[in-house]
Amino acid sequence: MKGLPYQVIITDCDHGSIREEKEEFDRIGVDLTLVQLRKEEDLIRMCRDADGLINQYALLTRKVLEKFPKCKVIARYGVGVDSIDLNAATDLGIIVANVPDYCIDEVSDHAIAMILSLARKTVFFNQRAKSGEWDFRSGIPIHRIRGKTLGLIGCGKIGLEVARKIAAFGVHVISFDPFVEKAPEGIELTDFDTLLKKSDFISIHCPLNPSTHHLIGEKELKKMEKKPLLINTSRGTIVNEKALIQALEGGHISGAGLDVLEREPPDSTNPMLKMDNVILSPHVGFYSEESISELKRRTAKNVSDVLMGRWPISVVNRMGIGKTRAFISTETI
Repeated sequence: MKGLPYQVIITDCDHGSIREEKEEFDRIGVDLTLVQLRKEEDLIRMCRDADGLINQYALLTRKVLEKFPKCKVIARYGVGVDSIDLNAATDLGIIVANVPDYCIDEVSDHAIAMILSLARKTVFFNQRAKSGEWDFRSGIPIHRIRGKTLGLIGCGKIGLEVARKIAAFGVHVISFDPFVEKAPEGIELTDFDTLLKKSDFISIHCPLNPSTHHLIGEKELKKMEKKPLLINTSRGTIVNEKALIQALEGGHISGAGLDVLEREPPDSTNPMLKMDNVILSPHVGFYSEESISELKRRTAKNVSDVLMGRWPISVVNRMGIGKTRAFISTETI
């Protein structure tokens, strides 16, 4: 089906190359353009004739989407789709797709690395040793990891992989996830307050939406009786950063490992930049050379599937199935 009269536009992309995407669209004869835009008026001007969009950070609001009369599908690079107005897309018959499982290994490894680094204080000791202080007593106390309890907030694919990997360290895993009814093997399902109360480590793996915005705030931090280590490799605004800083300064939690923040990059006056019990990384948990290549190919495939009359593997706005602009050969996925 070469020569299909379709146009796909990448609104923005910081990957440095679109080789994998181009290979996918060349395969079916679709025109691909990278425009690198963020402003509403520029998006409307440059993308109004697109049949499909690939999106990274540019905000696709209702105002913008209403100006795309031909758009049949939007595929986002990544798991979260908070840059896209899902209700508007659904109302307009636009399929929204993501890649929910491209970086399971990377994010789960990153979360566990932060837990181990904080529990064993490796970053702290590295800094001290390189500054000339060779004395383990500067970092006491350190407690054994075996026998501790990890609380997972969110028990999806990444959370499950964190549980599987950390079990090798003899850690008991509990989880709160309102969308999971049956406990996966090796995990004890519990309510939110019990998780906050019983966990030695808490790792966040839920999506950002209105119900999870500031899910961890002052009230929740005060319920953490065991002064846990808090790990966030999900979205920055799930944690109320001001409340977290207060909890760290007050000794109400033992430390934090944060790959995401409410403000990225952090302001130079952010107190966490000088805290020995806080590890920060620049939203890198998703990254490996392999995961990025996979992400790019699968994102492009989501768009090409729709243009070729097939449902993509992962449809985010399933409520829109049956009323899409695209011609799909079957209404089942």
